[in-house]
Amino acid sequence: MTAPATPVSSAERFVDLHMHSTASDGLLAPAAVVAAARAAGLVAIALTDHDTLEGVPEARAAGEALGVRVVAGVELSAHEGDRELHVLGLHLTRLTVLEDRLVALRATRRTRAAQIVEKLRALGFPIELDAVWREAGAGAVGRPHIARVLIANGWAKDHRDAFDRLIGSGRPAYVPKQRLPLSDAVQMLHEAGGLAVIAHPGSDGSRSRLETLKRIGFDGVEVRHPSHTVEDIARLGTLADYLRLVPSGGSAWHGAGDGPRTIGNMRVPHAWLERQDALVRERTTSERVA
Repeated sequence: MTAPATPVSSAERFVDLHMHSTASDGLLAPAAVVAAARAAGLVAIALTDHDTLEGVPEARAAGEALGVRVVAGVELSAHEGDRELHVLGLHLTRLTVLEDRLVALRATRRTRAAQIVEKLRALGFPIELDAVWREAGAGAVGRPHIARVLIANGWAKDHRDAFDRLIGSGRPAYVPKQRLPLSDAVQMLHEAGGLAVIAHPGSDGSRSRLETLKRIGFDGVEVRHPSHTVEDIARLGTLADYLRLVPSGGSAWHGAGDGPRTIGNMRVPHAWLERQDALVRERTTSERVA
């Protein structure tokens, strides 16, 4: 069963280390995401937009004004053979180093979006590419933007319908992503001074699997996520401690209230953020000594 959402207690300190804004496919501007976090009683968040850091400065300015810590983050899609994995980069410090690589990734997103639109048009949906660009704005374009255009024009009932029927994997308008090797994704994040965290591994997060990913260079694992069951959370938390991977977690919030995928509902303890901070300090000290 899926882990139930529990209201945030004002007597405890919680964080949300997986959030999206209009810098990618979220619904709210970075400053509005921070304001929502403040309203939800969170003391810290990580802004982890897809393939971009462009929302971080605005979010940090809002965080300073509202008393919410903002961790610089990003979410990458990487491949290990034919398997796609999502990777969270957290505590990024050398943003310019990473941004140079992300510019190229965002360009592949635009190419992919154009190819999906072309397929949709061939299927009889007169969708305009300019409408997708308007939906994405200045953010990194993704399939959710295409889904919103389909919904707005009555060609799909909702987000799930758009993916299940048209643009999801194996569907008639699907176009695969350009592949970023998993080891390259980890290296990119480490070069940017950050931690590489395995995003929402779910039932795939076995001991042997996490041991393999740790050997590749991963520093942590997302323990709490809306897709995880109670059993997943318990197993991943135990394995994180055993394998000395820092735990992380978040709502993967995109700006709408959607059950467990609502800001703050994952109840990620501040102590997990402190453990991540400790690892960052340890690594920074080691680099200085070296």
